[in-house]
Amino acid sequence: MVVTVIDLGEWRDEASPGPAPRPPRAVGRPFRVLVALLVALLTLTAAGPPRGPVEWTLPGGLGSAVFVTGDVVYVVRPDRAGAGGGRELVAYRGDRERWRSPLPGAGAVVSVWEQDGRVIVAGRSVDDTDWQTVTYDAASGADAWRRPGIAFAVGRVLLMQSAESDTSPSYTRVDPADGRALWMAPMTGMLGLDVEPTGPARMVLSPMSGQTVVVDARTGARLVARDLYPVRPPALRQLQIAAGLLLEIRDGDGSIEAYDLDTLRPRWTATWRLFGHVESCGSLLCTVGPAGGMTALDPATGAVRWSVERWAGVVAARGGRLLVGVPDTGIDDGLAVLGQDDGHLVADLGGWALVPQHDAGGPLLATRPLGGGRQLLAEVDLSGDPPSIRGTFTGTDCTTGVTLLVCRRPGGDYMVRRLT
Repeated sequence: MVVTVIDLGEWRDEASPGPAPRPPRAVGRPFRVLVALLVALLTLTAAGPPRGPVEWTLPGGLGSAVFVTGDVVYVVRPDRAGAGGGRELVAYRGDRERWRSPLPGAGAVVSVWEQDGRVIVAGRSVDDTDWQTVTYDAASGADAWRRPGIAFAVGRVLLMQSAESDTSPSYTRVDPADGRALWMAPMTGMLGLDVEPTGPARMVLSPMSGQTVVVDARTGARLVARDLYPVRPPALRQLQIAAGLLLEIRDGDGSIEAYDLDTLRPRWTATWRLFGHVESCGSLLCTVGPAGGMTALDPATGAVRWSVERWAGVVAARGGRLLVGVPDTGIDDGLAVLGQDDGHLVADLGGWALVPQHDAGGPLLATRPLGGGRQLLAEVDLSGDPPSIRGTFTGTDCTTGVTLLVCRRPGGDYMVRRLT
């Protein structure tokens, strides 16, 4: 809250050279102080509307889903006014409904987000046999455009994968304003996306044979192309991008082949035990086992820096420390803070479960059950100190954005709590 301080100066009677008669007590200094306070209060009131409640409930019900983007909550729920099992998208800011619009079909909605003045909804098509993307004006809820296929974002670039029924499958960059195609590339083999926070938006198209191509996601221009398998391609493989590397994970021999993403030249090969995936962990790479455990690799050489048995993946990396979790076994929950350089345990935050983030950039929130449906809410940092308690609530299946926490209440409605 911005507090305005008003300097009223001194009150002097310039017209009277002699001493003024003593005023009644009701109009003396206490009265002038009261006037100043009232003026300040009116100034604060005029500066902006009140922030409203810090917690409120939004209607949901059976079959509903919720998504958070910015300070707006979007609820997908059955259309109570329509017929034939239709659905609607309802936008809320605070506890007030902004607009509602019908959604086509009855298939599941997998993502809702705002981009460049549009609300983009990706889900199943009308007959629930394929993918479809529909968009609305973010301010009014008016229909904007729709296309077959599923949309996804690489930074601020909106891309679409064509529908499963398309006889010529492709990836297309579209204009969020009107759905107009800006460029198109054939969908061959596997796709890798450069989703690092800095650097250009890039995508990698890697067929089973022929050239692997790195494409500028903004323009569709080829940045580099190279045949990675001039003799014979591996039988089974996965592609991932991390730390400026294209990582090919070969299922057959448990090896990782690393290529420089700028040139597609080989950097190193590492043979490792079974693992689920590779991810960035600060300035290192971490391989994560299917049942937990991590091994940190030097991205320049592939050399092993450290290994831990219990932890499952990196949630956040800041200031030379890593926030990590444990396998989702339903038996052992918890978080921990590790040192990035050597993997040493800084703090064991057992019993806490991280709240999934729908919008990046918000606080790292975690919950802990209290019994009777109540949960303890706290904010986690990487200092190693215990989580900072932020209150309690009743609800499950929480998600968080930058400024809002949303959880499902026992009856199916949604609790929304303001975080700032």
